[in-house]
Amino acid sequence: MTAAGPAEQFFIHDDDEPPRRAKRRGSRWILGGAATLVILALLAAGVYLFTLQRSYGSNVTQFAEEDPGSDSIGLSEEERPDDTEARTILLLGTDVGGGSGEDEDLPRVPGGGRSDTMMLVNIPESGDSVQVISIPRDLWVEIPGGYGWHKVNAGLALGGDQGHWLARATVEDLLDVRIDHVTAVDLLGFVGLVEELGGVRVNSGYSEPFTTSEGYTFTPGEQFMDADQALSFVRHRSSFPDGDLQRIRNQQAFIRAVIEQSVSPSNLANPVQANNMVSTFASHMMTDADLTATRAGSMVWEARGATGDIQFATLPNGGSGWSPDGQWIWNQDTEAQAEISQALQDGTLSDYLSD
Repeated sequence: MTAAGPAEQFFIHDDDEPPRRAKRRGSRWILGGAATLVILALLAAGVYLFTLQRSYGSNVTQFAEEDPGSDSIGLSEEERPDDTEARTILLLGTDVGGGSGEDEDLPRVPGGGRSDTMMLVNIPESGDSVQVISIPRDLWVEIPGGYGWHKVNAGLALGGDQGHWLARATVEDLLDVRIDHVTAVDLLGFVGLVEELGGVRVNSGYSEPFTTSEGYTFTPGEQFMDADQALSFVRHRSSFPDGDLQRIRNQQAFIRAVIEQSVSPSNLANPVQANNMVSTFASHMMTDADLTATRAGSMVWEARGATGDIQFATLPNGGSGWSPDGQWIWNQDTEAQAEISQALQDGTLSDYLSD
């Protein structure tokens, strides 16, 4: 297992910008991708399917209903991209309450509550693979619906109780791809996930040892992490020259490790543990109303062979800079984004990432 495969390395554009200051307060929500992908992996394994579906359905909560008449949804139904045969899911972790830093004061972003982690999951029609594209939180984009230019993660706060739909519209507009479902998970779900596993063995792909603000030191290669260590590992970025981009690599390494260990024979042979894992995740998840237990079970059952072929990549950027209002940002790489968009529409994203 490696933290960054060839495809993921291709999409990382290193930059000499000094690392940004570490967060001074923990995120309230983080790593929606980890919990959601683990649930998909467990359900896709076909073990105790009915029981896991029931556990998921009785614990998950739903976002505020989408209001077609609200400006906060960003794009009208007519403006949204055309549907494809693939299934796409937007995974969110958020920093509700200003987790980006206690001193963050952004008058154009109410409360500072922005999505701290954004991942687009693509399950092609064949169902034989999964592609996960991480979107850097500091990417500078135009938020649809007349909100102007912001970091890509600002839509969640700008949209108020429709923020998840504005986040969806932002990514749909950025990559010209229709998103079928939106999910998010909070911090306690992440902690519970690692605790249910009894810890995880994660491969740190960073070339040097680094020490987090919580005092944990991680060295290159595979190492065991308990819940607190894993949380510190996936949140840290101040030691890295490219800041959040290395943090994304660490998050991807963590998610890969969790999926592999969650679907190990020893875990799947234990119905109590499998059920506890799903109920723990689901109780800290929010989803759109369409992602019912039946829908989730059906979708991942069709993709049950994909857990062994998950590709991770990071959306390219056009280098760092400063926004007109003084924020440090990543500029867009519009040419690469257009290529990814075409691959998503053509159903060839797996081949594109493997090239």
